Amino acid sequence: MGATFLQALRACLGNSNVLVDGDLDAYQVDWRKRYRGRALAVARPSSTDEVAAVVGLCARHGVPIVPQGGNTGLVGGGVPDASGQQLVLSLSRMRNVRSIDPDNLTATVEAGCVLQHVRDCVASHGLLFPLSIGSLGSCTIGGNLASNAGGTQVLRYGNARELCLGLEVVTASGDVWDGLSGLRKDNTGYDLRDLFIGSEGTLGIITAATLKLHPQPRATTTALAACNDVAGALALLKRARARLDAGLTGFELMERHALALVARHFPERAQPLPAAAWAVLLEAVGDDQAALETAMQEVLATADADAPDAVLATSIEQARALWQLRDGIPPAQAREGLNIKHDIALPLAAIPDFVRTMGDALQVILPGVRPVVFGHLGDGNLHYNIQAPEGMAPADFLRDWEAEVNRRVLDAVAARGGSFAAEHGIGALKVGELASRKSPVALGMMHAIKQALDPHGLLNPGKLLAPR
Repeated sequence: MGATFLQALRACLGNSNVLVDGDLDAYQVDWRKRYRGRALAVARPSSTDEVAAVVGLCARHGVPIVPQGGNTGLVGGGVPDASGQQLVLSLSRMRNVRSIDPDNLTATVEAGCVLQHVRDCVASHGLLFPLSIGSLGSCTIGGNLASNAGGTQVLRYGNARELCLGLEVVTASGDVWDGLSGLRKDNTGYDLRDLFIGSEGTLGIITAATLKLHPQPRATTTALAACNDVAGALALLKRARARLDAGLTGFELMERHALALVARHFPERAQPLPAAAWAVLLEAVGDDQAALETAMQEVLATADADAPDAVLATSIEQARALWQLRDGIPPAQAREGLNIKHDIALPLAAIPDFVRTMGDALQVILPGVRPVVFGHLGDGNLHYNIQAPEGMAPADFLRDWEAEVNRRVLDAVAARGGSFAAEHGIGALKVGELASRKSPVALGMMHAIKQALDPHGLLNPGKLLAPR
């Protein structure tokens, strides 16, 4: 079957776009280098028709498919298993911006478009696609939608789901659903768009999307403030919301261990404030630069008790330098070594107690362990990551402590009404957590949808839902 299938695949795509030999690590190893698989082949279609042809071929031959965008995910959702039987379907050649409609404030783009490229293209029309995540130079729109990506501007603009008006999807049978509507209102039955967004390639393969755009803001201001504790950061958030209203686009929390890792691994990135327990990066947009900067200064000036030090960027270069501190945390952690990652969401009021009590509890079971806490405090999403104590091998740390740390952290999140998966998705990493922590009713509906849309279980098997 394998030779016959590959022969048919080459006839469909051409020899150069069916990869079976050489170094395929870019497709078979995830960004964290935690998951290493072995693909039957890597298929690289260049159009929706070719995707449909490949999927139809897989359906006839019973070949499982792993859809892949930029392979920047953090939960192992876009790489094959080790069986050598799964086809990686890379959307990287589908990178056309099909249209930009300034009047309707929409852009229709293919799934393989890199996020930064989309942002640059619409900016040339004076427009903004506000999705902004650390991997924007390599992640793709299809992956962003398949994982319902969040990022640093959810506070104002929402997740990827809120930024998408329509989809084009290839179904598990190889049919094409053309739902590329730019309508804001369309109540004609079930919302199929929202079904595929966040489904991580398990229900269908997103090949194109119509995205919601916004006018480019006329003014932007960025500031960095130190805080004594998380309660002080929340007090600052309340004042920023009251003064800046919907203009507040970003409110990023960074703990001292997180910034210490950036200083260690990226010493060229200057940190303008003295070391503090916590730091907050604020960003706001508006119509008038002077008025906006005055408003931000007023926010910072009223925060003396909670923000003993603060700095306001006075140029685009200074603003970028402040954001480089925040964006440097994930790669600094990667350089430090494998760590236990948590992408959690909590009610805002519960965050100070969670951070304090969980930090104390972890020090009791493993003295010297380093919580590296940062994330999108404005929308309640924290990356509560745990680095090994100094001197402990990261691999040993994960082997000996990951299960125990996960249990303690996620039990505490659940007890406070939170979520163990805020924006990174489930992938392969959290399949067990979903199966054990989601309600039986919710899981039953999910499995029913999966069975209806992918009855043979060929789309991204082993990801998101545990097999029954």
